[in-house]
Amino acid sequence: MHRVLVVVFDDETKAQEGERVLLRLDREDSIIVYSHAVLAKDADGTVKLVPKQTFGPLDTLLSAPLASLIALLGGPSGLCVSASTGFTFGQGADADNARLGEDFVDDLRNAILPGKVAVLSEIRENWTSPVDVPMEHIGGMVFRRSLSNVLRTTDEDNLAAMEADVGQLEAEQSLSDSDRKEQLQKKIDQLHSRINSRLQKSDERHVAALPPNSEGCRERKGDIGNLHGGVDTASRKTDLPDS
Repeated sequence: MHRVLVVVFDDETKAQEGERVLLRLDREDSIIVYSHAVLAKDADGTVKLVPKQTFGPLDTLLSAPLASLIALLGGPSGLCVSASTGFTFGQGADADNARLGEDFVDDLRNAILPGKVAVLSEIRENWTSPVDVPMEHIGGMVFRRSLSNVLRTTDEDNLAAMEADVGQLEAEQSLSDSDRKEQLQKKIDQLHSRINSRLQKSDERHVAALPPNSEGCRERKGDIGNLHGGVDTASRKTDLPDS
């Protein structure tokens, strides 16, 4: 599955170790790494790229999703970018252009606190365990999100990406040992909660656009109330090509 992967560490030394894990997994063909970067947030909140380990000639430029994501994580003051990346960032980056959901970007902003260092990459992986187990072993906090299949990300695209992740995690869970099953279940539950929240927000926006006393508005409000009891996301999964 084609994804953006972000692993957050407490310091640069741990991040370098995590970067070595990432590149080793690529060499072993456990995953494919298309592009990667290492990002640090200073004590004053300044976000900057730090030198990364040699990967190969194709990694001299950041991929478009990573470039947009880094710009988003740089905040309104912009991002301090090394000239060696070949990128100049404007102020127009958004989650749509990054092909990622706003909730994913918000999670990263909350995780990458001053003093933290993150390894960002665009990868293809079949299972999460080859990455998660060694990264978590060295203290990394792992975030991942499937990339939308279209340039402009919509609510439905984001939901489909999260649902695809749930399906992949459930398939992996069925083949895992008991300890790993429990870890995967936590990730699945988090995604289900995120999907339900996004569905509710989407319905609330639709209701707000309807005449307040219309029948459609009353029906939608009833549907929103039902969301508090949980949504059977499996019944509305969208099939995505394994891009």
